Amino acid sequence: MNMRSKAVKAVGIVAMGSVVALALAGCSRGAEAGPEPSGDGEVAASPGITDDSITLGVTTPLSGGTAGPGNCTVAGLVAYFGQAGPIEFGDGKTREVTVEAYDDVYDPQKALTNFQQNQANVFAFTSGLGTPTNRAYRDAAIDEEVPQVLVMTGDPLFSDREQSPWQLGFVPIYQNEGAAFGELLAGSSDEHKVAILSQNDDYGKGYVEGFKSAIEGADNIEVVEELTYEATDTSVDAQLTELAASGADVFFNAMSITPLTISTIEKARELSWTPSWFLPSNTSSPGGILTPAGANADDGFYSVSFAKAPQSPAFAEDEDVTTFLSALEEFSGDYTTKPDFPHCMWSYMVGATLEEAFSNMEEPTRESFMAALTDISGFTAPLMLEGTSIDTTKDGQPAVSSVVVQRFNGQGYANADTFE
Repeated sequence: MNMRSKAVKAVGIVAMGSVVALALAGCSRGAEAGPEPSGDGEVAASPGITDDSITLGVTTPLSGGTAGPGNCTVAGLVAYFGQAGPIEFGDGKTREVTVEAYDDVYDPQKALTNFQQNQANVFAFTSGLGTPTNRAYRDAAIDEEVPQVLVMTGDPLFSDREQSPWQLGFVPIYQNEGAAFGELLAGSSDEHKVAILSQNDDYGKGYVEGFKSAIEGADNIEVVEELTYEATDTSVDAQLTELAASGADVFFNAMSITPLTISTIEKARELSWTPSWFLPSNTSSPGGILTPAGANADDGFYSVSFAKAPQSPAFAEDEDVTTFLSALEEFSGDYTTKPDFPHCMWSYMVGATLEEAFSNMEEPTRESFMAALTDISGFTAPLMLEGTSIDTTKDGQPAVSSVVVQRFNGQGYANADTFE
């Protein structure tokens, strides 16, 4: 297993001896009965937490085709806790936060192995990228009663409290993003023909479901061609050729793979197909996707967001952004110091949300943590766009459920109130 890890502190590196020793204590099991008291009458701590430290695990792609966003899922988290230093918890103890990152190469089996090999020494898993990879160890996390929270998948399953009692998503569910695109397009005064290319799994299906629900009954919108691709495909040129022949003036590319997204933009240009584009939030990065693909402001690229983009001139002097960039530069060199993907900003927000939960944890247990985490509302994490906030109290919704539709302006994104 290829593993890279970084211990996060204000200064220095945390010695891991105390964390390893936690494995001897065993798991604190039984959410219904509650944690057993220790011999001195205090509640026994769950694995991965002591009186002065807590260890978080992240299984995410640090190499392979999704390594760009994958490294960002760790970089922002490391930056946040590196900058924050020791955190005061709700039980009155002050603890250092250590982040351990494990490379799963976007491979579900490797993600499961990462969980199995490390869950005894990690208090909670968080921030990791991907629907198939997070799904791969979801059942095991439930069986072992290990939090798998604020993960970066829009799969609604992770925010269903009954089916996923130890889980919580962070980013908006796919249906919400798809619906935002549909609502924008349905509000246009012109007629539009839409071509759709979607990933043949829950990711792609969720986006398409949300989009179609929002345009239902809109007389000005017609879906003229709809194709799929597999997440393991290395080319979608054949699909692009067929979609281009449809005459569509809007292309909804519900795709999660960075290199494929770049190639679709390049292939469309080769075919002289010039539709407006709808791109999911995780594959619409100006620096990581649009600029390398040669996109410009006139191409009509739309995406959705809930985070301030450092590339946008509108946020060049924003205090949240400058603080974030400084922390990323100082603490995240093992992963990336360039926020080319929104996951860097998202994981920084995850850090702030975790701190909010930690501050209300009354006991050093996973049960107490889950209770505190799922009771956050109206919390504005650093880097959040106006009109968005953290709310973990809604069953069926992740921590962030609201998005803003934006249009690429050649450098970053600007809010788009209407479809042009």
